[in-house]
Amino acid sequence: MIEAMPHFSASTGLHETLALLTSQLHPDANHKEDLVFLKDVFSEKSLGYLMKIHEKLRQYERQSPTPVLHSASCLAEDLAEEIQNGPMEGDERELLLLLSAPHLRAILEAHDTVAQKNFDPVLPPLPEDVDDELEEESVKIVRLVKNKEPLGATIRRDEGTGAVIVARIMRGGAADRSGLVHVGDELREVNGNLIVHKRPDEISQILSQSQGSITLKIIPASTEEDRLKESKVYLRALFDYTPFEDKATPCQEAGLPFKRGDILQVVSQDDATWWQAKRVGDCNLRAALIPSTQFQERRLKYRIKMGTYQAPVSPKTPTYDRAEREDCDSVGNRSGQDIVSPNKSKAAPASCGHSFSLDFYSAGLRRSFRLSRKDRQQSLGESRTPDLAPLDFLIYEEVTRYQPHAGERPRLVVLIGSLGARINELKQKVIAENPRQFGVAVPHTTRAKKSHEREGVEYHFVTKQAFEAGIQNNIFIEYGEYKENFYGTSLEAIRSVLDRSKMCLVDVQPEALKTLRTAEFKPYVIFVKPRIHESHCKRHGSSSSLSVGITEEDLQEMRQSAELMDERYGHLVDRVLVKEDLASACVELQDILERVETEVHWVPVSWIRTT
Repeated sequence: MIEAMPHFSASTGLHETLALLTSQLHPDANHKEDLVFLKDVFSEKSLGYLMKIHEKLRQYERQSPTPVLHSASCLAEDLAEEIQNGPMEGDERELLLLLSAPHLRAILEAHDTVAQKNFDPVLPPLPEDVDDELEEESVKIVRLVKNKEPLGATIRRDEGTGAVIVARIMRGGAADRSGLVHVGDELREVNGNLIVHKRPDEISQILSQSQGSITLKIIPASTEEDRLKESKVYLRALFDYTPFEDKATPCQEAGLPFKRGDILQVVSQDDATWWQAKRVGDCNLRAALIPSTQFQERRLKYRIKMGTYQAPVSPKTPTYDRAEREDCDSVGNRSGQDIVSPNKSKAAPASCGHSFSLDFYSAGLRRSFRLSRKDRQQSLGESRTPDLAPLDFLIYEEVTRYQPHAGERPRLVVLIGSLGARINELKQKVIAENPRQFGVAVPHTTRAKKSHEREGVEYHFVTKQAFEAGIQNNIFIEYGEYKENFYGTSLEAIRSVLDRSKMCLVDVQPEALKTLRTAEFKPYVIFVKPRIHESHCKRHGSSSSLSVGITEEDLQEMRQSAELMDERYGHLVDRVLVKEDLASACVELQDILERVETEVHWVPVSWIRTT
């Protein structure tokens, strides 16, 4: 039971009141459990300490010792200056004399010194004997300045408690720079507005629209993990990404758009689904979100399962008919022909020249285009190109900076070209102009040597048995059969050029890149495609590298060839060379080759770690 309540005066403190109430609680038989519970609550040490703190704060509010201002001396100086600049009468002169008196100035300065001190009350410390289990929920007020930039944090709704939790902190953003907001913090208020019952997207909108200073009320996470050092992982993007088209991203505004070939510095992989990254070369130091390799691979697999994923298509390989090949051989053109990468499949190369390329000379080009569409499709069907490798997901490739050093073996330069690029013609011209600096890999053949040919110059002449043994030992980057004779370019032929400190230029089918992209060769890949003008088929006497008389249908096929090759192999290309004419393309290629030897380039990190 509760006895008659004692008298409380206005001066009775809340702590004293609580103690008196506790002393008046005497359990009876009817309400024993309730009164025991109430007495236990009133007797809690933590509640007593809160009451003492409350009394201190109320006392501070009643006294209100806050000064009106803390810059009285500056105000007096400003007033004296205003009086001096205007007309002065008796009162003004007396006031100026008073404000200039040393004693008054000293009093005002002393006032300002005291006024600038902190008069907040010193709260009683918690005693050491407070139970460790009594962990009070602390609240932190954080004020950030974000201007027009995003806050640099994403939030989520905790499924169990419904609390709004900071999911991630973007490196370099306003929240990260402050050091006051951490992953796992619970967000309670934004600029004084409760956000407990708001959706995360509504809260994100409030945060993004806030300008200048933004005030957050936060309940800190129970444990704050040590801030990780910024990662130095660099990735080359192998696909295009637009966050505003990605419904899976946790915050589209926080996403990082990028194009295939962009170099991304990954600064955090804490989240297994969404990494934080910055694009190399951007002036913006704030990190943004990109899909992780694992997450991107998972959803590509899901799209395959659902039938919505379209894998890159292998480009059509331009081919000659038999009469055209014989004509090329008889006139001694040094244009190479199509050939396949080593895998038992075979296609016919020309029997002349030092390379096997996706290329045409003018006469051959005209004859090939004059074939009917049906003939061309049949020719393509007869060309025995290698089967595509198992589907590879093109996501990211880890890269690092690389610059050749003096005395180091030159990098291999690989030229690939679309229909009509005539890259062999371009390669031969560059080599002919500087044979001491550039070289070509001498191919192997099983045909008989002609009278004017020299061993190791035009070809390496070997027996059919030796050639087949080379195929079995995978010594060829590509090979083929023509008129019952084998032709192929070997890895040793490339090494022979590089060992002489010459830059080796090879033009191959793109499939050969799977063999050549190694730490040994560190290939620099150049994709050559012809410039196709819309009105080309209507012009005559053009200086373009394309031949006169090509139809719009032919041009469309050339466009498709370039597009398909870019789609399938563009992620392996370091530079695209658009060929307008032979002379300008030669100058541009020479400039590219000079930069390959002198400038820093991004290469797969495995090329450096394994050397």
